[in-house]
Amino acid sequence: MTHVALPGSSERQAILYMLAAVLAFSVMDATVKGFAPRVGVLPALWARYTGQMIVVTLLVLPRLRSVARTRRPGTQILRSALLMGATGFFFTGLSLIPLTEASALMSVNPVLITLGAALFLGERLGPRRIAGIVAALVGAFLVIRPGSAVFTPAALLPLGAACCYSSYVLITRRIGADEDIWTSLFYTGTVGTLVLSAIIPFAWTPLDTTSILMMLVIAAAGTTGQLFLIRAFTAGEAAMLAPYSYLGLVLAALWGLFLYGEIPDSWTILGAIVISSAGLYVWYRETHRN
Repeated sequence: MTHVALPGSSERQAILYMLAAVLAFSVMDATVKGFAPRVGVLPALWARYTGQMIVVTLLVLPRLRSVARTRRPGTQILRSALLMGATGFFFTGLSLIPLTEASALMSVNPVLITLGAALFLGERLGPRRIAGIVAALVGAFLVIRPGSAVFTPAALLPLGAACCYSSYVLITRRIGADEDIWTSLFYTGTVGTLVLSAIIPFAWTPLDTTSILMMLVIAAAGTTGQLFLIRAFTAGEAAMLAPYSYLGLVLAALWGLFLYGEIPDSWTILGAIVISSAGLYVWYRETHRN
């Protein structure tokens, strides 16, 4: 009789942390979807990064001086700028197009990372991985359908977010284990907060009670998701956890349906399936190298 190996307790814990992170990020995205049209994208971004900066600073306070010390200040600032760009593009896209569509397009980032690793980091890129990349791009075209009546330039924003995020990940790979993960978290939160705090007075509008509550949810959900993600990758391997991120597509569809009455059309659903399948295939090839 063949027995299926079950995940160990550490792996199960890592999976639960990953699922919690995906849920928290989906709550943040769904809240941004309703918040941005009311107040604007910049306040949503400011809440996201300020919340992270405050929580991370409090958690590392006893060793703040060592955490804030970095051997690569320029690289940390560049990484922070790319991550802030990814969040900015994605939040803007969320305010203009359906949740499912934005989430599906953002999900091309795993295959963009694979392509970028081959182009810039010298990692091997065989024909099967190339097929996965092409399939993901075909899926993206199915979602945005350029040239059709349903296409809007706003659909390109999540793709811009995916490109920025992929660049952020590639630079992180390049750094390797040279920097403490808390140092990277501290810099992404702090750089984002400082830049956005300088801009936010020019885009600020009075907040009603609902908007204040939504801003708190964005800050809390974004920071909680980030912390769960750290715990997940501490307890389990990234390769093992990667497929669970695609739960976000399902959650985005549910939030979009129940909160905003968005019903994705058949092309969007097909494109999302193609993108997620391509991502899972690339993940499989990355973790089962011959």
